[in-house]
Amino acid sequence: MARLHDVVVDCRHPASLARFWAAALDGYAVAPYDAAELARLRSEGVDDPEDDPTVLVEGGPPRLWFQRVPERKVVKNRLHLDLRADDLDGELDRLIGLGAKLLATYDDWVVPADPEGNEFCLA
Repeated sequence: MARLHDVVVDCRHPASLARFWAAALDGYAVAPYDAAELARLRSEGVDDPEDDPTVLVEGGPPRLWFQRVPERKVVKNRLHLDLRADDLDGELDRLIGLGAKLLATYDDWVVPADPEGNEFCLA
C-alpha cells in the first residue's frame, strides 16, 4: 500500500517559494544546509543555497520539495493544498503579508495564490 511521502512543487525560484510555504504552514521549516549538502551543491556548480534547484521544506509528513523548472505556471493547478485556520481573516492577512495574493472569496473560504501563482484554498 502506498503512502504519501512528499509533495513536489515545480517553480521558478525554489528557495523563495520554499521560504513562503515554510512560513505559511505551522510546524514547517526549510531544511538546514549542513557542510555535506553545501559541498554537494558546490560539486553541481551551485555556490549559493539561494540558487539551489531543489529545496526541501520539512515538518510533515508530507515533506514539501520545491524544484526549479524552466517554464512559468500557465494554467490553473491540477492539484492544490487545502489549508485550515482558526481565524480565516487573520490568516489571510498574514499570508498576504508573506506574498500571497487573494484570487477569490466564497462564503466560508478563500482562494489565494502563492508568490508564483499556485492556487490554494484557505478555510
